[in-house]
Amino acid sequence: MAPYDDTLPLQPPIHLPPDGELAAAVPGAPSDGDPAQVLRAWALTCRDVLGGEEGLLLELVRRFLARDPAAGEPPAALARLGLVRDSAPYELTPLGLWTGRELIAEVTGQRVPVMGSLAGGDAAALLHGLRSYPEPERDEELAGWLAGRDRAAAAAEIAAAVGGASPLGRAVGIELLATRFGEDGRRALDGLLAEPRTGAVVAARLGRDHRGDGTGGGGDGRPGSGELAWALVDMAAALLEFGGEADEVVESVALGLDPEEQAGTVALLALADHPGAEAVLRVFIDHHPDARVSASARKALRRLRGLAARG
Repeated sequence: MAPYDDTLPLQPPIHLPPDGELAAAVPGAPSDGDPAQVLRAWALTCRDVLGGEEGLLLELVRRFLARDPAAGEPPAALARLGLVRDSAPYELTPLGLWTGRELIAEVTGQRVPVMGSLAGGDAAALLHGLRSYPEPERDEELAGWLAGRDRAAAAAEIAAAVGGASPLGRAVGIELLATRFGEDGRRALDGLLAEPRTGAVVAARLGRDHRGDGTGGGGDGRPGSGELAWALVDMAAALLEFGGEADEVVESVALGLDPEEQAGTVALLALADHPGAEAVLRVFIDHHPDARVSASARKALRRLRGLAARG
């Protein structure tokens, strides 16, 4: 299972010009320098300069995350470095966007995607990157990734990556196969329906019958209790990964049931051997308005930890 505990909220992709244009915008850069080397040296320079100026570094990060122009005059130091436009209101230049992305990646380990950058990656990288893409940009990025690929083989590659993706990446992969690949996608999803755990998530998201035998399924197209718990946690964890509010997470599991029924459903989550189970249960403990449900979540968390300790 890929890690998905992003430090920052997921950020939409940025648009950047080619490295040659970025390198040409670096103050004092040689005109005949190798763009990759120029940009590497520039990243080190900015780290040194901004590392000692916390206010400037924070302003660069704020502008990167906001993406919108800021009122007032730009900070002179950032303008001299070519990181913001020397105008009011001001915003980051393409070089400023590139620099902000590099510094955020260095500090948090989280790389904000760049439009077009996923084309050369595998399906796992595609699903991980597309988590933060709005739909129009997602379609554009997918089209670039598909260029030169056989669509049936691409659908099979995405299906193979779904099981190892993060919950949100898995949701993206299932949605792509269901809506962007026609019959090739449907065949790939049919194969996934027979997979333990992943098949239960596909069935729940698409209203299909789960064909895996998993953990106690009755052979009637319904997952067993362990797989049902895993699927519920996975869908709730996808909302947490996306930055969903607590009430959205609660509703994804509550499904309109009354509090007593919700308490029973939450108790089931103790059976989910899922890396997101504890975080989901904590949402119910901390935010559910009904004491019966929060108590059930506390009990489920204790049981989950006990099962994990026994291996």
